[in-house]
Amino acid sequence: MVLDNLGSSLRGTLDTLQGKSRLSKEDVDEVVREIQRSLLQADVDVDIVMELSDSIRTRALEEDPPAGTSARDHVLRIVYEELVALIGDSTDLPLEPQTILLAGLQGSGKTTTAAKMAWWFSKKGLRPAVVQTDTFRPGAYEQSKQMCERAEVQFYGDPDAEDPVEIARRGLEATEDADVHIVDTSGRSGLNEELIEELKEIEGFVDPDRNLLVLDAAIGQGAKDQAQAFGDAVGVDGVVITKLDGTAKGGGALAAVNETDSTIAFLGTGETVQDIERFEPNGFISRLLGMGDLKQLAERVERAMQETGDEDDWNPEDMMKGQFTLLDMRRQMQAMNNMGPLDQVLDMIPGIGGGLMDQLPDDAMDVTQGRMRDFEVIMDSMTDEELRNPRVVGAERTRRIARGSGQPEERVRELLEQHRMMERMIKQFQGMGDGDMQRMMKKMQQRGGGGGGMGGFGPFGD
Repeated sequence: MVLDNLGSSLRGTLDTLQGKSRLSKEDVDEVVREIQRSLLQADVDVDIVMELSDSIRTRALEEDPPAGTSARDHVLRIVYEELVALIGDSTDLPLEPQTILLAGLQGSGKTTTAAKMAWWFSKKGLRPAVVQTDTFRPGAYEQSKQMCERAEVQFYGDPDAEDPVEIARRGLEATEDADVHIVDTSGRSGLNEELIEELKEIEGFVDPDRNLLVLDAAIGQGAKDQAQAFGDAVGVDGVVITKLDGTAKGGGALAAVNETDSTIAFLGTGETVQDIERFEPNGFISRLLGMGDLKQLAERVERAMQETGDEDDWNPEDMMKGQFTLLDMRRQMQAMNNMGPLDQVLDMIPGIGGGLMDQLPDDAMDVTQGRMRDFEVIMDSMTDEELRNPRVVGAERTRRIARGSGQPEERVRELLEQHRMMERMIKQFQGMGDGDMQRMMKKMQQRGGGGGGMGGFGPFGD
């Protein structure tokens, strides 16, 4: 995730305060130095770093921690609040008819972002359409068309036309039944007069409700000049930061919002149309500091269950009442796959993201996801009887399934053992009375309540 190194470094510094009830000036200076170093390494602008660190130092020295709060938790809260204030609110994007214009340099990810945003709006119950006006980059039309087909959203473009304003006019007419129009524009390798004039012409005709600047997370502090230039040309109402799944530091792009007095609208976190999330500053910073993001997690779970595709003939409550089969296990695995990369999902869970994730080997998540794919291949080689009653699978059937799936026998046994573990857990839930279940749910809410942001979990819980 963006700024992973920053989050890891900050958590490590704060952990040095563990067990302390009072902070000395030396403690605060050490924390502030580490915060400055971490932010500068993440490509955050120097002036912003100094302003932020001064605020943290002043508050940590002058504010008394609440009764019963440790020095570490007191500083953690201050760092959290100051980082949220630095980034600001998310861009206002009401779920209502609107027109959005995307601007940015070539390679920033505008075309992919247009389809991703359209997909996001479609999942919110609106009818989006993408209008592709890029006549400069070869392949822009085809890429946009393919991405919109994957997103299952309306698309308009004309690969033979040369006038982007005319394409915009015809596109808005052809998609007039859409609720949300997302107009993608041309980019250049650098900001020049030709691009600025073209943008002004398109914006003047389209009259968008919002102009969003698309920035590659790897841009670094060059984002500052870009944001200023686009802001002067057409105005910037919000920023979309893309390619956060790579090694980009991201700090420069995050800080660029200050240059346009705008906010962040979306984060692009992968290559598929589903790899986009609405930016929520509380949840984002909470994840950064290892405190999870329950609101974003809940959205992914809900979406995954919808995309599993068999809600009509499968009710999880039935599974709780009867036998837990391999078919049930497969459905759960498919839902997990629909939630996105496992490391991103775990990053949203309080107590698992952040600190514990830092301790895992780099390839740990790849191994886990690979294991899930192996299990699905194995289940494809099993009979209906075996899927519904795994206990019938003995040594002979294990050998047959292994040969049919191309997997080692040991992997087949791992699948059966994983199923038995999940089955035992389900039976524990089955044995709970209503009172036990209510107490457990109440405890989970106390630990994870508050939706996104710090809520009631972690060091700020009861």
